[in-house]
Amino acid sequence: MMGKKVLLVDDEPLLVESLTTALQDEGFEVVTARDGAAALEVFRAECPDVVVLDLMLPRIQGLDVCRLLRAESEVPILILTAKSQEIDRVVGLELGADDYVTKPFSLRELVARVRAALRRPHLEAPMGPRSPKRLCSGRIEVDLDRQEVWVEGKQVDLPRKEYELLRVLLTQRGRTVTRENLLDWVWGDAFMGDFKTLDVHIRRLREKIETDPSRPQYILTVRGVGYKWGGP
Repeated sequence: MMGKKVLLVDDEPLLVESLTTALQDEGFEVVTARDGAAALEVFRAECPDVVVLDLMLPRIQGLDVCRLLRAESEVPILILTAKSQEIDRVVGLELGADDYVTKPFSLRELVARVRAALRRPHLEAPMGPRSPKRLCSGRIEVDLDRQEVWVEGKQVDLPRKEYELLRVLLTQRGRTVTRENLLDWVWGDAFMGDFKTLDVHIRRLREKIETDPSRPQYILTVRGVGYKWGGP
């Protein structure tokens, strides 16, 4: 993680100072912005590896910043919310945030979540010595080399986490994949969020690949356990 750049967006000077010190002590480079408009400018100028984003910001609200960042980049986004902002947490995840931290939080927790967000997704279940370059199931095709997804012949753009979820479930078709394993394989074993993060991403993925997301045919819920691929 040495040298990884963090964009910290918050309008509370004392919090920014303490978080900056904590992150720098762990070897991160930190750039900051105090409002939403400045966050976009700094992001485009500095190209950070991860964004820590407060939702309550001047000029441009954090949710709008999250949406705009996700429209132009797959950078990991970690949002900061208050306990009373549960609806904002859910909306933030739906807009493409990777994780959230609820205020008040410890500096150690924040640093751990930043590390988890920066971990590359890993898949511990190999596909064999001659891995396929393309996965097909019913109306869905996935080109593994190009990381492209096609539904009924039409290309569908998926954020990184949704693509990884789709790939894991497809390669494990017919098997139930526990929520714990999905979080481990897609977010990394240092992830400190909860199952709500996973469920929000699954719901967004269903909306893009299922004919009727409320009655899914491909991504099936195994109650109390996890998910499995139900397509051919």
